[in-house]
Amino acid sequence: MPLLSAAASATEGRHKAVRPDPVVFVHGWNSDGSTWRAMAERFRADGWPADHLDQWTYDATQSNTTTAVRLAKEIERVLERTGAARVDLVTHSMGALSSRHYLKNLGGTAKVDAWVSLAGPNHGTDAARWCAGTPCIEMRPGSDFLSALNSGDETPGSPRYATWRSPCDMVISPGDSVVLDGAVNNTTACLGHSDLQADQTVYEEVKKHIR
Repeated sequence: MPLLSAAASATEGRHKAVRPDPVVFVHGWNSDGSTWRAMAERFRADGWPADHLDQWTYDATQSNTTTAVRLAKEIERVLERTGAARVDLVTHSMGALSSRHYLKNLGGTAKVDAWVSLAGPNHGTDAARWCAGTPCIEMRPGSDFLSALNSGDETPGSPRYATWRSPCDMVISPGDSVVLDGAVNNTTACLGHSDLQADQTVYEEVKKHIR
């Protein structure tokens, strides 16, 4: 019996020692990493180490293809710092597009365990017709960037894909733009475009997905 108890205790200790994947947060257009503060604090409270929560900030005025290259470098930096094999990507709005380009075209599927899109314009949004610059052009329905991104498999490789859309999101139009073939597609309560990042219920569902 003492030997069995010791073995059970050792197994329990190993389970407790297993750390979750690092989370890299990818914000949207005209934003920065501070928008993830509420969600990151919840992850910390639920046991994620502080160095496993990367509220990345990038230049959102550049092409999503350029951002994807920089995201690849950021993920390598996070993996080297934490010693992890893969990360989880949690994205909001336009952040879904650069991260999907990374997954599809830059070998990202080998480095990502789970991917999350909160209110991502995965098939474009009419709201992007009212802003200027390369990323806005890329977010317009039917753009060359989106046509290439959505050609073939929309959820390539082994990562676990999930999306969340709100019926009250006035930024993503049409609302079903968020939905991806092959992903677990969720609909939230009546939340504004930026409210998905701070909503407690959405957080709990995201946490369950990336676990």
